[in-house]
Amino acid sequence: MNFLRVWRHLWISQRSVHRAFPTTVMSAIEQAIQQSEMRHRGQIRFAVESVLHWRRLVRDESASERALDIFSRLRVWDTAENNGVLIYLLLADRHVEIVADRGVHARVGAEGWDPICRRMEQHFSAGRFEAGVKQGIQAITDLLTQEYPATTSAVNELPDPPVVLK
Repeated sequence: MNFLRVWRHLWISQRSVHRAFPTTVMSAIEQAIQQSEMRHRGQIRFAVESVLHWRRLVRDESASERALDIFSRLRVWDTAENNGVLIYLLLADRHVEIVADRGVHARVGAEGWDPICRRMEQHFSAGRFEAGVKQGIQAITDLLTQEYPATTSAVNELPDPPVVLK
């Protein structure tokens, strides 16, 4: 067990999410997702979690494992073209994971997602949360626009508002 990580998770409160992502920022993220999805057929979700539950910490669950769980819980995989993308932020670790459904992941791969995550983490380390998320959404938009160009029959299959996990 990593005691420094446990300390960070004990120290950060749910209010930390609201300080980093006030209502105005969450609205701006929702708008960025909506604007993005007008340019392609992909589906983007953003979820932020302040800390892991202590049981998950004791098991030393990684942000990657948690992101997969959230991907499933939010049903990001449930799109007609298998083109859902989840951006997951574990605030206590300042760690970003992008989990993509099999259709889009086969086209983009980890080598496409990892640089986006690291750039977002750089923004977050500097306290630029809104800029980091918007930059990430833009980078994902660029990839999805190439792989899933917009059509007139495109349907918004997943909700756009960001999710704050408790």
